[in-house]
Amino acid sequence: MIIADGVAMLEVEKNNFKIHPTLIWDENQAVLVDTGMPGSLDAIREEMGKAGVPFEKLTTVILTHQDLDHIGSLPEILRASAKNITVYAHQMDKPYIEGERHLIKADPKKMDPARWEAMPEEMKNIYLNPPKAKVDVLLEDGEVLLFGGGIEVIFTPGHTPGHCSLYVRKSKTLITGDAMVSEGGKLQGPRPQMTPDMETATDSLKKFLDYDIETVVCYHGGLCDRNVNEQIRKLAE
Repeated sequence: MIIADGVAMLEVEKNNFKIHPTLIWDENQAVLVDTGMPGSLDAIREEMGKAGVPFEKLTTVILTHQDLDHIGSLPEILRASAKNITVYAHQMDKPYIEGERHLIKADPKKMDPARWEAMPEEMKNIYLNPPKAKVDVLLEDGEVLLFGGGIEVIFTPGHTPGHCSLYVRKSKTLITGDAMVSEGGKLQGPRPQMTPDMETATDSLKKFLDYDIETVVCYHGGLCDRNVNEQIRKLAE
């Protein structure tokens, strides 16, 4: 779904699990924000095609954080590309993405035994051997990436130690990662069951008050474009 000039919200579904990576592009290059679960390459390629952006135009992947459903298809994307794709992420999540440390929320040793036993073998294998890839460039709070007219990095920790959100200046679009979710077009804070540090995650929402936002893309729940500044203000308070 194209939501602004050079910005599209992708809808990627796997095993009845729908997520929303964001695609940002201009005449020279394309940037993908988050990569879905493992095995999502074909769906991402198809969604890029619907937006009129060939996969071959992809030059950059920005990861909002380390979670499996955000980094899952990164290795596949890197292998499928004929060019070198630059990967961006925050320093605090870098060792998890690169496999130096086990993903915080995908560590079987820290998982409820009953949940682990009930998990399909395919998912057990993914949890035991999560995807990993090299992070080329570290994101810094407040920096402006020179893509799509300027993408400002907003460090929003809590959901993970290195969670970042992004503000696309040209279209006033906020890409929240998992800092917020959307249900029925209404914004909500991060999901407590998936957020190890809710206090920090909730406090991070206050950073959004500094921005004039017209459209919000939540990785879980999708698009929200009605009274978003007011909704954010209420969540932050």
